[in-house]
Order: sequence, then structure tokens, then C-alpha cells
Amino acid sequence: MLLRERVTEDVKAAMKAREAERLGTLRLLTAAMKQREVDERITLDDAGVVAVIEKMLKQRRDSVAQYEQAGRQDLADAEKREMAVLQAYLPQQLSEAEIAAIVAEAVAAAGAAAPSDMGKVMAIVKPKVAGRADMGRVSALVKAKLAG
Repeated sequence: MLLRERVTEDVKAAMKAREAERLGTLRLLTAAMKQREVDERITLDDAGVVAVIEKMLKQRRDSVAQYEQAGRQDLADAEKREMAVLQAYLPQQLSEAEIAAIVAEAVAAAGAAAPSDMGKVMAIVKPKVAGRADMGRVSALVKAKLAG
């Protein structure tokens, strides 16, 4: 079953189970997927759906940080619950060791030696870890590898 179909089925299940909060999050996801399809005149495959989910998760991480800074823990908790629903649709996350191995392999493949080569390395790493690792964490690992 495609990821897009799974989301649609889960929307129906959430409606039947009267899970209002989960349903709201899934409807936001569905709307974001449809918006991207309309904007780009494409039909999203699993990789496209994962990209939409990653974008939504990044927005929520930013919101959580801002809400916590402003002392609005109630809103931060709501965003965290939405994040939990969205993360269920991402593929199995990579471990630190797996990410480090991919980064080391990419550094060797790119012949990178200095921090100025970060773009080359990230171009190799990004397709391999898309949807399976936080890109901020990956970027930090690449930066550390090239600096040291």
C-alpha cells in the first residue's frame, strides 16, 4: 500500500474512532499533499509524501521551540502530539552509527577535505538518508567530520 493511501485510510479510521486530534493532524497532512500536487501538477509518490511530512515536522519543531521560549507549554505539547502522529508515517530512522558510516562513505567518495566541501558531501548523503534521519543532525555530523 502506498503511503498516500495509508494516510487516506487512517483519516477514515480516525473519523470512525472519533479521534479528533489525530484526525485534524491527518487532514492537515492530506491538505499539504494535495497542495503540493496542485502546485507542481504531479501525483506524489512515497518519496514526495515523506518530503511533505518532513517539512511539516520541521515546522512543528520550530513552533515547539518558539512556544517553549514564550512559556506556552500547552501549545508546545499540542505541537508535539502532532509530531508524534506525523512521525508514524516516516520510514525506520537510522541510528547514529549508520548515519556516521554514510557520512564517512560520502566524504571519501567526494574526496572532501575541508569545510568548503560540505555541499558536495551533503549532495551525496541527502538522498541516502532522506526521511530516515533529521537533516540538521546529519549536517552537524558532516560539519564535524570535515572540520576534524
